Amino acid sequence: MTENLPRIAVVGRPNVGKSTLFNRLAGKPLAIVDDRPGVTRDRREARGRLGELELMLIDTAGYDDAEREGLEAEMRAQTEMAIEEADLCLFMIDARSGLTPLDQTFADEMRKSGKPVILLANKAEGRAGESGLLEAYSLGLGEPIGLSAAHGDGMGDLYQAVVEALGRPKRRRKKDDAEEEPPLRIAVIGRPNAGKSTLINTLIGEDRLITGPEAGITRDAISVDWIWDGRRVRLHDTAGLRKRGKVKDRLERMSAADTLRAIKFAEVVLLLVDAEHPLEKQDLHLADMAYKEGRAVALAISKFDLVKNRTAYLKEIQLEFERLLPQMTGAPLLPISALKKKGLEDIMPALTKLHADWDAKIKTRDLNDWLQEMIERHPPPSVAGRRIKPRYLTQTKGRPPTFVLMCSRGYALPESYKRYLVNGIREAFEMPGIPIRLIVKSGKNPYADRKNPDARTKRT
Repeated sequence: MTENLPRIAVVGRPNVGKSTLFNRLAGKPLAIVDDRPGVTRDRREARGRLGELELMLIDTAGYDDAEREGLEAEMRAQTEMAIEEADLCLFMIDARSGLTPLDQTFADEMRKSGKPVILLANKAEGRAGESGLLEAYSLGLGEPIGLSAAHGDGMGDLYQAVVEALGRPKRRRKKDDAEEEPPLRIAVIGRPNAGKSTLINTLIGEDRLITGPEAGITRDAISVDWIWDGRRVRLHDTAGLRKRGKVKDRLERMSAADTLRAIKFAEVVLLLVDAEHPLEKQDLHLADMAYKEGRAVALAISKFDLVKNRTAYLKEIQLEFERLLPQMTGAPLLPISALKKKGLEDIMPALTKLHADWDAKIKTRDLNDWLQEMIERHPPPSVAGRRIKPRYLTQTKGRPPTFVLMCSRGYALPESYKRYLVNGIREAFEMPGIPIRLIVKSGKNPYADRKNPDARTKRT
C-alpha cells in the first residue's frame, strides 16, 4: 500500500533542481520546471522509483528565510511540514554556483530537524561543478553525492545512499496492490482566484494548500489524498485557467497544460464558479471541455453566503446553465461557502453518486426493450425512400457510458435522432448530466458483393 512506502522529501533553496530530480524519480514530468526561482509553491507528492526501491516523493518549495509573512512564509511552512512528515530528506545544493549563506542556514535547520539527510550537489557534471562539490563538505552533513538531475548522472550513488539510510524494504506482495481499492479521483477546476485551494483545505480539515487573495497562487496540479466516509479520495487542486488569448507567459501555459492533464486523469470534475460572477464564458468553456473529455461534471457555486434571494438565484442559474449547455442538463448544482463552511456536506455525496452513474453498466436486454419503445414513439426517418432500421443497442464500456447501435444505413442516421436516443438514455436510466457516447454502426450487407463477383473473390 502507498502508506507503507518510505517518504522522501527533496529540499533546498530555490532553483537548485529539486523539481527536476522529483520528475526523474517519479518517471514522468509531474512538476513544472522553469529557470525562474520560486516556480514550485505547494508541496507535491507522487509515487516514484529508485532502482527497485519504491518511494513516496515530496517536492517542496525553495527554502527562503527572507520573508516572514505573506506567500513566501506559507511556502516555507509547506516545506517545513514536508520535512516533518518525511522519513528521509534529500538536501540539494547547486554545485556550479557553490554554497550560499542560504544553504548554510538551511543546513542548520536540517540538523535541528533530526531527520536523516542525504546531501546532493546537483549540476556536478563537468569541471564547473567540482569546486561546489568540494565546498559541500563544509556543511557537515556527511559526504555529498555529485549528480545531474537533468541528465541522470549519479543515480547509482544516490540509490546506495538511500539504501544505507533506510535499509532495503521488504518486497510487498502483488496481491496487496490488487486488493487496494483505487481512489476516487476528483479534479477541482475554475477561473483564477475562484477559491479552489480554500475549498480543498476546508474539506480535508488542514492547511494543505497555499491560499491567498492573489490570483494565480497555484501553479502545479497538486494531488491530495483524503479519506471520506471510509473511502479513498484523491483531490486534484489545479491552476486557474484564463482565456487562451490572455495567456502569454510560458509558465502560465505550462500551468494550464498541467490542469488539462489533471482533468484527463480525473473521473469527476468539480467546476467552481463565483456566485458574484457566475457562468462567464470561461466557466462555460471549462465545463464543456471537461464534458467533451468524457468526465462527469458538477457545478459548485462558491461564496453563496453573499447571495440575498437564494431560491430565485439558484433557479435562474439552473435555467441559464441548461440553456447554455443543454448536453449537461441535470448536472449537480451545489451552492457552497468554503469560508463559512456552508453546503460542504453535500459535495461528496453528490460527487460519489455522479461517479456511480458515470461508471454504470446497463443490461443489453433492458436497453433493447427501451430502444423498441423509443422507435415506436418516434421512428427514424427514411433515406432515399427506405427507412433506417435500428437492430439492437448494447453498452460496450463505462467511464463514460459508451453504447453501440447497430442499424441498417447507420451512416445516414441524423444527429438529431442520435441526440434523441442519448437524451432518452439519460432520462430512462437516471444518468442526469453524464456524458454519453453513442457509436452507430451499419450491419454488413450479405448481398453487397453479389453485383461484383470479382471484388468478392479478391477479398477472399
